[in-house]
Amino acid sequence: MQQGLTLVLCVDRDDDIGFKARIESPVTGRSACLKAANTLALADPEDSDVNAIFQAVQVYDELAAKGERVEIAVVSGNHLHMLEGDRRIAASIDRLVRETGASNCIVVTDGAEDEFVLPLVQSRVPVSGVRRVTVSQLPNLEGTYYLLKKFLNDPKVARLVLVPLGLLMLLYPIAYFLGQTGLALVIVIGAIGIYLLYRGLGVDEIFHGFGDALRTSLSRARFSFITYIAGILLVIISVVMGLMSILLYYAEVGFLIYLLIFVYGGVLWLTLAGIVASAGIVIDNFFHDRTSLGKVIVFPFFIGAIGLIAYGASIYAIAVSNVPDFPYSTANAIQYIFYGTIGGLICALAGMAIQHMVNRYLRGQEGPEIIELV
Repeated sequence: MQQGLTLVLCVDRDDDIGFKARIESPVTGRSACLKAANTLALADPEDSDVNAIFQAVQVYDELAAKGERVEIAVVSGNHLHMLEGDRRIAASIDRLVRETGASNCIVVTDGAEDEFVLPLVQSRVPVSGVRRVTVSQLPNLEGTYYLLKKFLNDPKVARLVLVPLGLLMLLYPIAYFLGQTGLALVIVIGAIGIYLLYRGLGVDEIFHGFGDALRTSLSRARFSFITYIAGILLVIISVVMGLMSILLYYAEVGFLIYLLIFVYGGVLWLTLAGIVASAGIVIDNFFHDRTSLGKVIVFPFFIGAIGLIAYGASIYAIAVSNVPDFPYSTANAIQYIFYGTIGGLICALAGMAIQHMVNRYLRGQEGPEIIELV
């Protein structure tokens, strides 16, 4: 018999119980979990999470019949944003372990996607078992049709698959009507490649986090909202300047040199955007959260250092590649990469020194800890 209290944990990573059944998680207790399963079944009888919850209840009943101390709970993530959902699951597990005092856990899932959160569970409570629920059904053509229909009706799938696919299909007729039929296929393939990199490198999560920060700064009337908007405009300018540089120094030099020319034209504007945005974060922390000032005050200096080094390196790489009409010779380019590297290092060291002084000042402001002896 297992010692301590066993937590039977049903994981719903994509938050079907919240998105479809409007049930807040975590759900604890046998009766509450049964009610959640019934509500979800009425909202969507085809959802496999219904079976997972009933399986968790069955495991709970089996352990309780053996006389073991056992508790059951259902935790869910986020239907559209997996990163936020995983953080929500982690916080829910921390709360459950704290409230129940569970010494081990049995995880019940309905598929491989939910099992991605196993490391989150294992880092908080020992996992003594995993039960995956597989719904038995006849794999015929009709079943496949309804499965695809349900898959495509999911708003998360529609946003990630159908919208980009529709935009890509529109690119070809647009290019055709513009008389660029030879370029149409290149545009479509390039757009597919950009989208795959966008998803694969997690750029969408970065933009989502930036959007959350923008909404938070606006709702709290923070100065960083203004600097974020200014940073966005400067990023747009940097992209335009980079593309203009490619047009200005266009030659048969290869993709890598085109990329360096783009960096040369836009990196200073992009660096300025980063400095402006991070300066807003520093100012907000100075007025509203000085305890975190030491962590963020180094941001503008590091961004400036990276910009200087990238600018000098791009000039040197373009100059030695003998790009026609480029205004810098190899000798001048050596000076630029030298001064850019030295300037970047000095900027980074200055930021670290200022960070050290700010941290020392903040520690002095806290004052000595007073311990009362009774």
